[in-house]
Amino acid sequence: MDDAIGKAKGGLARMEGTTKKERSALGKKGAAARWGTGPVKEVTHGSEDHPLQIGDIQIPCYVLDDETRVLSQRGLQTGIGMSISGGSFGEQRMAGFIDGLGQKGVNIKDLSSRIRNPILFKLPGGGRSYGFEATILADICDAVLDARKIKGALHHQQEHIADRCEILLRGFARVGIIALVDEATGFQRDRTRDALSRILEAFIAKELQPWVRTFPGEYYQEMFRLRGLKYDAASVKRPPYFGHLTNDIVYDRLAPEVLKELKTKVPRNEEGRPKAKFSQMLTRNVGYPKLREHLGAVVATMRLSRDWHDFKEKLDRNYRRYSGPTQGSFDFGDDEGTGL
Repeated sequence: MDDAIGKAKGGLARMEGTTKKERSALGKKGAAARWGTGPVKEVTHGSEDHPLQIGDIQIPCYVLDDETRVLSQRGLQTGIGMSISGGSFGEQRMAGFIDGLGQKGVNIKDLSSRIRNPILFKLPGGGRSYGFEATILADICDAVLDARKIKGALHHQQEHIADRCEILLRGFARVGIIALVDEATGFQRDRTRDALSRILEAFIAKELQPWVRTFPGEYYQEMFRLRGLKYDAASVKRPPYFGHLTNDIVYDRLAPEVLKELKTKVPRNEEGRPKAKFSQMLTRNVGYPKLREHLGAVVATMRLSRDWHDFKEKLDRNYRRYSGPTQGSFDFGDDEGTGL
């Protein structure tokens, strides 16, 4: 025991002369300080053997008994390239990092509060762990990449964190992180119909919303380029099959069953054509913002692609299609509705 130093030495000094009962009470007090005394959630799906895999980055993930998808605190920390050495708790280290970005002018929103309030849960093999709701990963990456645009916001020792965050953002869309966790944990196989209903309720509006222009002109310009067609900015005429392509690359990648539900909910005329745009049937608080966010990712992927085949490979790799394999042929007629 003579080689104990620092806090360890102080702890040993406190234990000297105490009874077994007193030592037990001190241990419980320390555990309470670390883990708290509130309710502990149970893991229903997931294990360390089946982590969330994004490129070479692995982050342990779980689904809890209230269907919250979480990433382990330690895994999140190492996943973004942050050291786990030192005496401070992981949430304190990450919160301090995020606070520092906020002080440099980065919009960190509510990240500090979320990081300082991790979720406590029981691990499948015993023991306890802290984690964070899975979507926090995308928000952290957004903040770090915003910081990279501000001169001096990141120290040169932190540049590797920005590199990691760029890799992570390329590997998933924010709405897709839930599906990635479900697939990694096996929860996807056991997802209840009620869970799917809640997803659709969040995305699909009860009635048609007012139409607003949603698809940017660049979306169509890039579509024409990738399809090898001449683009006329002055014309609004587009090949009828563009609607099918849009269903494939946009609406079918928002969330499970959303495209199917849109085709059911949007009213049609006597000829079976939609009387409104799919975007008008999305909720203003969840569905429509997710559509705009995904469109931004699609257009960015288009810009980085040489041709249609290259684009579809990138898209399929990073943004899953919920209804099954992607369309292999595009010799479409014009009888199907579109969400343009």
